[in-house]
Amino acid sequence: MNDILESFRKELHQYPELSGREKETALRVKSFITKIHPPDEWIEGIGGQGIIAIYSFSEDGPVVMIRSELDALPIDETNRFTYQSKNVGVAHKCGHDGHMTMVAGLVFSIKKTSYSNGKIALLFQPSEENGKGALRVCEDQRFKNLKPDYIFALHNIPGLPLHSISIVRSFFSATVQSFSIHLQGRESHAAEPDKGVNPALSVSKFVSGLDLLNVTDPMSKVYSVLTPIHILLGSKDYGISPSNAEIHYTIRTWSVAHMKELKSKIESLIKDLCAEGSLSFDLNWFEYFPSAENDDELNDIIEEVAHFNNYNIQFEKHPFKFGEDFGWYSMGRRVAMFGLGAGEKTPALHHADYDFPDELLETGIQMFNGIIETVLN
Repeated sequence: MNDILESFRKELHQYPELSGREKETALRVKSFITKIHPPDEWIEGIGGQGIIAIYSFSEDGPVVMIRSELDALPIDETNRFTYQSKNVGVAHKCGHDGHMTMVAGLVFSIKKTSYSNGKIALLFQPSEENGKGALRVCEDQRFKNLKPDYIFALHNIPGLPLHSISIVRSFFSATVQSFSIHLQGRESHAAEPDKGVNPALSVSKFVSGLDLLNVTDPMSKVYSVLTPIHILLGSKDYGISPSNAEIHYTIRTWSVAHMKELKSKIESLIKDLCAEGSLSFDLNWFEYFPSAENDDELNDIIEEVAHFNNYNIQFEKHPFKFGEDFGWYSMGRRVAMFGLGAGEKTPALHHADYDFPDELLETGIQMFNGIIETVLN
């Protein structure tokens, strides 16, 4: 079985697809599952290119869902192994190829096991990297009709000991929001800037003002990280005092509530600065990842299964700093996500030389199998 799973993981790695374009990836997953153990029902085209394989044992009992992600990243792979990405500029640098393989690999044990009640739903979700997939899945009536009682997921974590299980109480990951601001003043000759409205000073004040909002202590309840991503001012025409500027940021907090407060402060700051500088502005918010709030009882199940399998358990003192759209599932539902240590020397997520460690496939499958057995039994 391990050879089959590793081969499938490497196949997925060779043919990565960006968010919203995961059609072939979904077909590969569906074909793999169908050959081993076809589900009782398929839900296709959910959230975009997503699919759900449903195994029904009875109409009574809980519905336990295990979620993985389909999409890859717009990164050129620097690895030169035989299964490197064949799609130029696209690569699985977050480990979603491994996550999919672990969830698809659950069908080997599902095929051999019978439960007295409940359902197992294996979700392969699209568009995680841009924060759109989970929300679209949640809004789909077919997902609502399925009514999953418990939703579990994992994320591999480079830098942590191989096979270790990370448990996070409350929020698993940060709430993340990105935004852009387009400023508009009035152009003038560079010799007479006083006859125009140049946004440069306002941009400087805005960046300085946002810097004062940073609270970088991860143990703080008002943890706030505001990262400038892109700033554009005017053009390389030295006879012109520019009229326009563009500012892009990504910001993160622990809680959704604090994110709302931070956004309000940002909006007030830009309004005040633009009024002071006689500028008009257009503010756009996008790529929102709400924090995933772990259910305590589901965390206890994860801990119990990890103990049973003799895995090293790490209790994290604070959430992980990356964004994860898994948070959409936690709104009104019982969910839990745990970390799976990918090795202390493994390159970091989203790095060009990262590759999912195949040694983790069995670990993830054992964890999910134990979770399913605990819930359905």
